[in-house]
Order: sequence, then structure tokens, then C-alpha cells
Amino acid sequence: MNYSVLDIFKQGLSGNRGWQPLWRSPAPKPSYDVVIIGGGGHGLATAYYLAKTHGVRNVAVLEKGYIGGGNVGRNTTIVRADYGQKGNSAFYSHSLKLWQGLSQELNFNVMFSPRGLLELCHSDGQMESFSRRANMILARGDAVEMLDRAGVQAYAPFLNFDSERFPIRGGLLQRTAGTARHDAVAWGYARGADRLGVDIVQNCEVTGFDITGGVVRGVETSRGAIKAAKVAICVAGRSSQVAAMAGIWLPIESHVLQAFVTEGLKPFINTVVNFGVGHFYISQSDKGGLVFGGDLDGYNSYAQRGGLGRMEHVAEAGMSMIPALGKARMLRSWGGIMDMSMDGSPIIDKTHIAGLYFNGGWCYGGFKAIPASGSAYAQLLATGATPDYASAYRLSRFETGHLINEEGTGARPGLH
Repeated sequence: MNYSVLDIFKQGLSGNRGWQPLWRSPAPKPSYDVVIIGGGGHGLATAYYLAKTHGVRNVAVLEKGYIGGGNVGRNTTIVRADYGQKGNSAFYSHSLKLWQGLSQELNFNVMFSPRGLLELCHSDGQMESFSRRANMILARGDAVEMLDRAGVQAYAPFLNFDSERFPIRGGLLQRTAGTARHDAVAWGYARGADRLGVDIVQNCEVTGFDITGGVVRGVETSRGAIKAAKVAICVAGRSSQVAAMAGIWLPIESHVLQAFVTEGLKPFINTVVNFGVGHFYISQSDKGGLVFGGDLDGYNSYAQRGGLGRMEHVAEAGMSMIPALGKARMLRSWGGIMDMSMDGSPIIDKTHIAGLYFNGGWCYGGFKAIPASGSAYAQLLATGATPDYASAYRLSRFETGHLINEEGTGARPGLH
């Protein structure tokens, strides 16, 4: 079924009883050309582009739980391309371009909203640093601008301009950035992949690998053995655990990252704001809730919940920038498991085991990277080579020292 305005009108007249399930619920077949471990945004996007772009349709996506239950449904939905490092800049630029046409591509409304991203500067040093980054972004051909204090005040008057501790000097504004609906992204890619013949198998946990003579032959799962010519790991915060089953030790740690939402309010935040000094970021959802988050909880964990200490820190940072937050009631919080790499940048590469591939280490950048990650990983699986925009994301960079350290905080995942 292709969605259209006419379909919506017809379904409204019939009580919306004619909609079909977005994807099938097939039993796993004995073998596939490609098995993708992980039914999150990256895994589903990979399956979609494998089938759509490369014609590889004998593909299974194996999801331990349900579609949308992992990090793809546990984030603050921000989409941006404000990276300056060469290895990241081209990648996230390409991803943002894919976001702009994603609803049309998938025939599914992912609710991408280019409402802009404002990154605040609070010192002369920050203004200089962000100006350099802005020049890098302009040099690659993307739009960005630097605002002075008056420009920030005109663009985001709800901010606190009277703070003596964190005076607002200006900011970097990327008007093409914004937000998207996280579950709609997962559903859209799942529906698109399913329509092209991909099997999406939920409640199917991978428990081991079938590796013979240095070549992967398939996987062991909670629903039996599945043979595959190629196996692609794509499991976000569970990367180290799944890779360890194949005897691979990754330069990755897993940390909890919390997010929060308030009660629904009248619209007053018309953009995404990032308060870099306190590591606080916020936007207002289409339902009116303020969606915000902060830094990692600071300890290794596989729990999808966080601690009260980080919650307090995020609330303090938010209040320092937007005092009006104090009148809003926080409704709920949740945590996602971040696979934090040693340089804060991702990995898309082959492993030393023939036929086994890895995609992970997304740190804070996972949601915004979904379209480009899926496209690049699909090309790697289909052709054996990544596209130019993702060519820097090799595992070998941790051996050679060619790191992509966007934050400049060294090999300390908890600081990225």
C-alpha cells in the first residue's frame, strides 16, 4: 500500500479499518545472503538500502526485542551536521541531505522538521572555536552562520541573557538541522525494507556465531541456527557483548545516556538549543513536551535507566539557560545504552573474520547518522568497500593513530 492524501481520506470515511500492518512477522528461513544483527535504525536502514540500492533482498534483520525498543526509540531526536573534523564532516553532511528527502524516499512521514540548531557560545574562546567550525562547514558547501549576542536574542528570546556565570556571547546557527520522530524513522525503514522482501524477525536473540576456518557461516539464535554468507553486527550499546561472541574485542565502552520530557506546553521553543558549557540540549516536540538531555552518567552500564545525579545536573544546566523550565513538570525519563568509542567517532568496517562486518561506536551521533550509516554499511556489505564519505571509519585507525577526535578529549569515552 502506497500512502497518499487520498488514502487518508478514504480510510477516514471507513473508520480507519483498512490499514495493513507495516511489515510482516515471518519465521526465520534456514539461510540468507545477509543476516543483520540488530533491528534498530541503523540495522533497518542497512537492510533497506541493501535491497533498494544494491538489489540484495535475501536479507534477515534479527531483533532481540521489538522494533523501536532500543536506542532508536530512546533519544532526543536531534538531526544535525555541525561536525568539523574531516572524517565526520562529509559523513554527517551527507546524512542531513538524506534526511531532507527521507519521507518521500520511504513513502512514510518521518516527521523531519528543519527547525534549526543553535549552539551557544559563552566566551571569546568558544566564539573563535565555533567560527573555525563554521568556516569548515561553509567550505564543504553547507549552510551555517555565526550570530552575535543580539542575533541570538532575536532568534531565541526565551534564553537567559542575564547570567553572569554563563553570559551568551553568540552562537552557531545551522538552519537546516532540526528533529525527526524516532519511532516513525524505525517504522518507515522497517516498512520499506519489508516491502522489498527483507525478513524482519523480532524476538530473535543471537546467542553465538558459526565460524569455521576464519570464515563466518551463520549465527545461532534463540529460534535456531541460521546460515548466512555475510553477517553484519549493528547493535549499538550491545556492540562489545555481541562482538565478544565472535572473539572480537572492540575499542568501545558502554555508558548510559538519559533523556527527559516535560508535560505538554504551548509552543515557545522554536528551535534546537545546545548549551555546550553545561552539555544540555533541548527542543519542543510536536505534542508540546520539552525534550532534553545532557551528558553521560559517567559509569559503564547496560541498563536502560540512569541515576538521579545526572538528572539533577541536567535540570540545573537547563535552568541556568532557560529559567522558565522551573515551572514545567517533568513527566518521565529514560536511558539509552551508548557504544562510546575511544575517539568519539563511529566504526563501519570489515572484521578480521571473513564475512563478518561491524557497525557501531556511534556515541552521541547515532540517531542523526541513520540514513548515511545505513547507506554506507549497505554498500560495504554489497561491494566490499565503503563510500568516500564514510571511508575514515575503519577499525584500523585505532592501531595507526589516525583518530577522529571531534571533541579533543583523548581516548576517554566517558568524556566524548
